[in-house]
Amino acid sequence: MHSISDANLKGLDKPALYSQLQKEMAALLEGERDVIANTANCAALLYHSLPELNWAGFYFLKGADLVLGPFQGKPACVRIGSARGVCGAAAAAKETLIVPNVHEFPGHIACDAASNSEIVVPLLKDDRLLGVLDLDSPVVDRFDRTDASGLELVVATLLAKSDV
Repeated sequence: MHSISDANLKGLDKPALYSQLQKEMAALLEGERDVIANTANCAALLYHSLPELNWAGFYFLKGADLVLGPFQGKPACVRIGSARGVCGAAAAAKETLIVPNVHEFPGHIACDAASNSEIVVPLLKDDRLLGVLDLDSPVVDRFDRTDASGLELVVATLLAKSDV
């Protein structure tokens, strides 16, 4: 079994951190194709490797709703209706959405009052929406385009190595 090495991640700038995370992700998923197992390990890897997070997890598209999948952090909203909140908006647009201050986002769903910023990356396979990766932070303006690009690479690795 592969283990996360904090020594591999300390002191790296963001692009290098995400490059290393993508390698860790690929190694962690080696030989396993189950999407639930793989998203569980992905959530754990991101939650324990990225600074200033208070939640990291997945929602899967079930009918018109996003339904909670594997995550790390406090208990979360179980079902998000079509196009509701940051997750729903990112899913509807099929684009990564960065929200510097969730309290200024119309229709934000507050699962954890400590969350102040959020990034949501859609899970797309052949332009088909499968769900979203959602990261929350207690820090306002925590996420930027470098995070978006890095997380999109992690998601691409996850989807390539999972049966979806």
